Amino acid sequence: MTETTEMLDHARTLRELPTDEGVLRYHEAGDGPPLLLLHGSGPGVTGWRNYRGNLAAFARHFRCLVLELPGFGVSDPTDEHPMVAAPKAVVRFLAGLGLGRVDVVGNSMGGIVAANLAIADPGLFRRIVTVGGLGRNLFSPSPGEGINLLMDFTENPTREALVRWMHSMVYDPSVVTDEMVEERWTQATDPETLAAARRMYGRKALAASMAAAQAGERPPYWAMLHRITAPTLVTWGRDDRVSPLDMALLPMRTMPRAELHVLPDCGHWVMIEQKEAWESAVLAFLTRPGDDS
Repeated sequence: MTETTEMLDHARTLRELPTDEGVLRYHEAGDGPPLLLLHGSGPGVTGWRNYRGNLAAFARHFRCLVLELPGFGVSDPTDEHPMVAAPKAVVRFLAGLGLGRVDVVGNSMGGIVAANLAIADPGLFRRIVTVGGLGRNLFSPSPGEGINLLMDFTENPTREALVRWMHSMVYDPSVVTDEMVEERWTQATDPETLAAARRMYGRKALAASMAAAQAGERPPYWAMLHRITAPTLVTWGRDDRVSPLDMALLPMRTMPRAELHVLPDCGHWVMIEQKEAWESAVLAFLTRPGDDS
């Protein structure tokens, strides 16, 4: 039975999966082939907040599984860097639910997590959808405006800094409501969640991470995108101030089965700000007949 929009509230869709590294929480809605949805990063982020507006559309076609990644205040906390903990959590989650090959939608950080997993295990995903963030800055300064504002909030968490960062995520500032600010503020300032954010977006932590990547023996993920063989839809807001559009040139050119869809008058939160157009493009891609071998 396909669930109605009225049934897709937070409490009714919330589930828990105990694992050997803590409880993973997730939201489940709909019937059909499994669709894993991975959220992005940033103050007060959750999978539910990223995708709650899209679940009704996707649940008509898929068994939607919105995973809450460790380190963001919903699943059990982690002492690891959230980007290190996330891929392992995805593997535990899919194994715990007995799922094999799935479709995946990844927003920003979630898209990078999906890309890393697809590089390591080409058979893990049938089709991949990413939302901004994938690749690297080619012409624009790095880090971009939104990342700098994110670091500002992480080091000095005030409501004003949170609003400035949230406005950088959208083309139209009116998208950011007082209710959105308040729910994000409560979670973003939780001590454990803030500590995890500082491991990721404190200025010293980010500089150390970039230095380690440059010194490491393993190439950065963006240099290995050509290894991703699954059909991939790269979606982007034309007016993204967090991960500027020039970043999309790298995955578009190097991923053998990638296609790029750019939405106008749209910032980083594509699935929120251009909800209907984005859903239409994603559903057309995921339900398109074709050879996914």
